[in-house]
Amino acid sequence: MADDPPRPLVEEAFDRLLGTLDQPMLVVTARRGDERSGCLVGFAGQVSIRPARFLVCLSVQNRTYRVARHVDHLAVHFVPESSADLARLFGGHTGDDVDKFACCTWHDGPHGLPILDACDNRFVGTVVERLPLGDHVGFLLEPDHVHHGADGHQLDLHRAKRIDPGHPA
Repeated sequence: MADDPPRPLVEEAFDRLLGTLDQPMLVVTARRGDERSGCLVGFAGQVSIRPARFLVCLSVQNRTYRVARHVDHLAVHFVPESSADLARLFGGHTGDDVDKFACCTWHDGPHGLPILDACDNRFVGTVVERLPLGDHVGFLLEPDHVHHGADGHQLDLHRAKRIDPGHPA
């Protein structure tokens, strides 16, 4: 239509609108053989109650995506407010250059996935489907191991905005 604003203006306004939302930041970890990977994720959320389903979106630029596209399970960690350093590690560095797991405490969890000790709230999910979504791929997960060990505030998007990404989105 002639009255529609140009696409770049719509995208800019949409970015500003969504920038007002405050959602929790998550770290997703994956393992393929001996290769471990993990990244900070801002695009994620529950998408179904019954059956339980959760969608995490990984940038196609990201090393974690390159590992995750070949695996059947992912671990999703809810980063507590007190662990902003963990968010900086997994969001501000790329696994192409840094062994992030050498810089934090973790242990092997279900399906051999790396589990971050600082994140007492987490789940492991089976990848039900991979959905191309533009510059990200959505991984639809069905939880099969859940650990809810702490109440309290999670690190949110507004606090994580100061992290310079290890890879462009």
